[in-house]
Amino acid sequence: MNKIVVVGAGISGLSMANHLEKHKIDYHIYERRKKEDLAGHGFLIPQEGIEYLNQIIDPAVLFEHGSFLKKYVQYSHNGKKLAEKELKNVFAISRQSLIHLLSGNISPEKITYNATVIPSDTEKGKLKHSDGSYIDADIAIVSDGSKSRIRRCLFKDEKMRQVRENEVVNIIQDEEIAASIENDFMKFHHDQGGLTFGILKLSHDTILWYSQFDNEKYKINEFCPDNLKKYMLEVFADWDPLVSSIIQKSSYKNVHLWCVYELVELNSFYKDNIVFIGDAAHPLIPFTSQGVTSALKDSHILTKYLVEERSITEAFRKYEAERKPEIETHINNGRILLNQFLLPTDQQTDNILPISYK
Repeated sequence: MNKIVVVGAGISGLSMANHLEKHKIDYHIYERRKKEDLAGHGFLIPQEGIEYLNQIIDPAVLFEHGSFLKKYVQYSHNGKKLAEKELKNVFAISRQSLIHLLSGNISPEKITYNATVIPSDTEKGKLKHSDGSYIDADIAIVSDGSKSRIRRCLFKDEKMRQVRENEVVNIIQDEEIAASIENDFMKFHHDQGGLTFGILKLSHDTILWYSQFDNEKYKINEFCPDNLKKYMLEVFADWDPLVSSIIQKSSYKNVHLWCVYELVELNSFYKDNIVFIGDAAHPLIPFTSQGVTSALKDSHILTKYLVEERSITEAFRKYEAERKPEIETHINNGRILLNQFLLPTDQQTDNILPISYK
């Protein structure tokens, strides 16, 4: 088997490494960030994603690090229950926990952090370090995020556009607040649309929360973390007390402000002997809740074809042919969910679940 370089030590890169480990395939991971910068916040993982995770992580260990959500409950901004739906095997876990679990099967010598990798502008399919030295690899698997630098170098005509939504994501550790809520996916909606507040209980003392803003109404991206709390307390002043309590008691030291972008059109998932997985191949807007599952599925299916096919090109072609139609479905579903988010609640459809299913 060919020697492989993996670019990116996020969820998609680490899951890819776990599959390569299982098949005893030689690889090395390069990550441009420091290890401590990869912690992040958290994820919602539907049943299909759990099934793929269970192939590389012991389920008993995995389930100790998060919680299954019983139902999705939709509320008005002042706390009136609008609708609810049972959830089947939807799992919430912090990014830090999932990164830790995926890293557990990988030797530290196989990951180099704080290492920038760029494509060669003279030799097709070759990657090099920032000092210009080439990386010794036959295949490059790129998982460097939605704004992939390598993808933009190889597909120079691609166009990205900002989505009409910005998102604030944060985690609060507060045993009292966590004890006051069930293991549900709770989401509060402003009656006029374009503003929500979501709550996911990760453990007995930890809550992941996020807020989605119509960025034509709310200029959230103009605020630094120091002023963000004050702004959010103003915006959510007359909301359900649970919402204002979480905003008030949260630390904003590691808050994430997400300006969401999407590709106007998907590129090919590969070029020469470089192949893309996860957000680097297909950025998905957050309404789909399918980013992690899609990354896990990418790594599983790509490994399958790399093992089965003698030709790298044929392996890449089959991987793209299998994954692209499903990704396009999720992209379309995400746009539908975004349009629903922008509408007043009395104009939204009965299909309330903010998860894209194929």
